[in-house]
Amino acid sequence: MTKLSLKQVLKSTVMVSMLAGAVFTAQAQPMMGHGGHGGPGAHGGGAGMMFGGGRMEHVLDAVDATDAQRAQIKTLTDAAKQDMKTQREAGRKLHEQGLALFGAPVVDANAVEALRQQMLAQHDQASKRMSQLMIDVSRVLTPEQRAKFIERMQKRQARMMQRMHGAPAAPAPTK
Repeated sequence: MTKLSLKQVLKSTVMVSMLAGAVFTAQAQPMMGHGGHGGPGAHGGGAGMMFGGGRMEHVLDAVDATDAQRAQIKTLTDAAKQDMKTQREAGRKLHEQGLALFGAPVVDANAVEALRQQMLAQHDQASKRMSQLMIDVSRVLTPEQRAKFIERMQKRQARMMQRMHGAPAAPAPTK
């Protein structure tokens, strides 16, 4: 085994800790049902927040979804939420493993790399699930409904950007 410098070990462990946190956050945020804070996709950028959470009824109202479409989408999002719960649990376990590796008297660089690869594979699996949800929902909505949906998400994102940069938000569009 090659001897690593303290700087290399610290750099590896910090990267694993940051990656573990990012993976956990990326998986926890998409399916938060209460409009979570921060994180990728938390404000309409990812498939998870586009189709999950308490805002779904508002979105379905905005695109004039039928009762049949609502039922289909609810079934799809409920299944995705359950799958993502499993993903979050797996992510937590990997995060705990990363902390244990970092807390060891001597950090094993090979173990850190193996864990990093497991985290990437697990994140990829979660990402694929959210992409599949997006595809499934796209098959339920009409092209016109999806266009309305995108317009609504873009306006929401613009308002969020205005708030983040201190500019006053434009008034919300009315139906």
